[in-house]
Amino acid sequence: MALDLTIFLLTSLAIILTPGQDLLMVMSRGVTQGASAGVVTALGVSTGLLGHTLLATFGVGALLLASDALFFVVKLLGAAYLLYLGFKLLLARQSEIHAIACEPKPLWRCYLTGAVSNLTNPKVTLFYFAYLPQFIPAGHQNPYLLLMLGALFAALTFVVKAPIGYFAGRCSQWVLRHPLVLLRFNQLSGVVLISFGVKLAFARK
Repeated sequence: MALDLTIFLLTSLAIILTPGQDLLMVMSRGVTQGASAGVVTALGVSTGLLGHTLLATFGVGALLLASDALFFVVKLLGAAYLLYLGFKLLLARQSEIHAIACEPKPLWRCYLTGAVSNLTNPKVTLFYFAYLPQFIPAGHQNPYLLLMLGALFAALTFVVKAPIGYFAGRCSQWVLRHPLVLLRFNQLSGVVLISFGVKLAFARK
């Protein structure tokens, strides 16, 4: 199990560092709303992963895999949310973006954005359902081991992405002094989120 755990940590770290919608969400919140917002968004993403851990552990991953209708509904909800966030960033005017960045935002909204973005992606549940059991020794099919590995993955995600959100937030003051940079960053983030939304909408199991 020690060797399996080492491999689990190394492969998980590689997966977590792979650019994706969660990492972009953490960075964009940090840049536009400050270091605390970036860290709290990372916490929201990690909470979403804990939710996926419970879903995978108690068989929802298998249900998503078996039910085309359920998978279709959940992925459309996730895609719609990403498209909403993406178009909101892409179409915002420079004055609106600057005003939003200058106004203090409730951190719970950043947390909720990270959690909802992660939870509404059924591909994450399927990933957990396929990934976690590989590291459980034969003859030890205990759901608590799945919970432990899932919680460990979520914790590692926070440890990696929270500093990224923090350092992105450290750039926020410089970005605020350069409104055009902020506008272009938001537009780029919007395009990327839209692409993730479209990709999720057409995703297969």
